[in-house]
Amino acid sequence: MRLFRWLLKQPVPKQIERYSRFSPSPLSIKQFLDFGRDNACEKTSYRFLRKELPVRLANSMREVNLLPDNLLTRPSVGLVQSWYMQSFLELLEYENKSPEDPKVLDNFLQVLIQVRNRHNDVVPTMAQGVIEYKEKFGFDPFTSSNIQYFLDRFYTNRISFRMLINQHTLLFGGDTNPAHPKHIGSIDPTCNVADVVKDAYETAKMLCEQYYMVAPELEVEEFNAKAPGKPIQVVYVPSHLFHMLFELFKNSMRATIELYEDRKEAYPAVKTLVTLGKEDLSIKISDLGGGVPLRKIDRLFNYMYSTAPRPSLEPSRAAPLAGFGYGLPISRLYARYFQGDLKLYSMEGIEFINEIRSVGYGVKSEFFYFIFEEMTKTEYGMFMYPEEGSYMWFPISPKFVKKRYFLFGMLCGLSLYHLNVADIPFPLALFKKLLDQKPSLEDLKELSPLLGK
Repeated sequence: MRLFRWLLKQPVPKQIERYSRFSPSPLSIKQFLDFGRDNACEKTSYRFLRKELPVRLANSMREVNLLPDNLLTRPSVGLVQSWYMQSFLELLEYENKSPEDPKVLDNFLQVLIQVRNRHNDVVPTMAQGVIEYKEKFGFDPFTSSNIQYFLDRFYTNRISFRMLINQHTLLFGGDTNPAHPKHIGSIDPTCNVADVVKDAYETAKMLCEQYYMVAPELEVEEFNAKAPGKPIQVVYVPSHLFHMLFELFKNSMRATIELYEDRKEAYPAVKTLVTLGKEDLSIKISDLGGGVPLRKIDRLFNYMYSTAPRPSLEPSRAAPLAGFGYGLPISRLYARYFQGDLKLYSMEGIEFINEIRSVGYGVKSEFFYFIFEEMTKTEYGMFMYPEEGSYMWFPISPKFVKKRYFLFGMLCGLSLYHLNVADIPFPLALFKKLLDQKPSLEDLKELSPLLGK
């Protein structure tokens, strides 16, 4: 903390300010692949990274300073800030060094490795700072929302930062992994999804057995619409996929074991379905761990929420299947990093379903289809149909309070937000009113075709 405060008084913040004015350059997995496979040039990579990495660090450091003062004074947060400052200073030394000197390239590569290793514990250290703040000052909804927004950006930046470093060190470090000779840096052009699923399961199983002395079995099913009968292979980063699956398997195992702790026969298996369509890869993991109430689903992605007891920072006392509650939020960021997503669906008391989509995004349209179909039925009571074949309208004496209709409107908004088209048979008159336009007599006739005649 003292070092960081001293550095802030030096000319360095001017450099941070200058670099933070630039936006990070977004890179797709195709761009990573094309460069590593066809145009891999260490000098080109050096010229790009000596500017790009300081830009990313400067943006993160600038955003950190927008956090509440009481959070910034936590020792753990100060430690993370000092790591970022030290890495920024080390990378800044190469701002004007020529790539024509082989020693410069070698030294730069070693600096990247040091920076990556220094940042290994950024996630748990920042998490500790947030926990310290929460325990001392508590959280109001506004502060919680701001910290959630910041941490999403901060950790996404960290994922991309490490991706850039890993690609450079793996491509030009001279250490080709004999087990994966076809990898382009950390990217596998033919990643066998089922193999990664099994590896992640086995690792989670080992931890589960270490802690609970038992673990649920795994059932894997594949459906390849592109090449029926063949294993599903995609271009992806296996370590990212492993991280997501490992976290989901840990959650499923813990929930299943704790729900059936007195069970003498075999525990219900954790089921995994891997499907590959024309565009999207989807991985669905389902368990019979009891699920959670619908109102708590969003909390599972909140950095300030965990269903497990607070973990000990001492490795010897840490529970292997319990952490800071960061598993799901970070996993979703990994999924979204290459335009995918991670979704949770729960049937309380029965099962929990996790779905990873590596391409494409949004809540499945089936969810909105079934919920709107049920809520717009006459017997449900929210709406009425004045005549057979007419559009639906509001009953004269509604049996639901206004808040229920407000929630229905929120569902409509969510459907649009997730790019799903919902069949809501309101007359055009209602939609015109929503758009602040005056409906015509013809519009109102839709409510009662017979009366209109």
